Amino acid sequence: MEGTGVVNPLNTLAAFIQNGGIFMWVIVFIWAVGLAIAFERFIKLSFKLDVDGPSFMNELQRYILSNDIQGAIRVCSGSMAALPRVLKSGLKRSSSSSEQIQNAIDATALEVIPKIELRLNYLQLIANISTLFGLLGTIQGLIQSFSAVAAADPAQKAELLATGISVAMNTTFLGLLAAITIMMLHTFLQSKSDKIINEIDEFSVKLMDMLGTKREKGE
Repeated sequence: MEGTGVVNPLNTLAAFIQNGGIFMWVIVFIWAVGLAIAFERFIKLSFKLDVDGPSFMNELQRYILSNDIQGAIRVCSGSMAALPRVLKSGLKRSSSSSEQIQNAIDATALEVIPKIELRLNYLQLIANISTLFGLLGTIQGLIQSFSAVAAADPAQKAELLATGISVAMNTTFLGLLAAITIMMLHTFLQSKSDKIINEIDEFSVKLMDMLGTKREKGE
């Protein structure tokens, strides 16, 4: 009985995909690629490139205000996240002019930001392609249905018509399901990406302000 509970859903899923025709397998493949990209981006954005910006900046501020720039640089070196990398480049130029500090920050930001946004545009493309393949499968199913009505033996018309409608509905359903899933993941990951980039912009300006204030006090 336990084995039947496991096999039946699998058989139902296999029949659902089989009844949808060739485009079902295309959609499943595209969906799997999208999920793999989303998973990789989630791991990267959540655990490698992201950091608690306000807390990190408060820690840096304590070192900067106590004139311990090397201590601040060590704090940045202890993280592989995007924000510490950008701020570290500015701290290394802390004794230079404001323009040189800004140039160093901008150069590192231009290097880091593409890594934050990497492959996110593919998710949007995959969502669109899934919808289009679902539509293509729908058209294929309708063509089969019309062909059955036009040319088939009367005894087989109902069966062939049902087969064509099954292809149309199954591919539409799976294409939309894949597209909705990938679009939701893309929106979530894009918001995380925007959060990291916005923190880089915000805290870079705050670092420039702190270093400028420190230089003025020193003078």
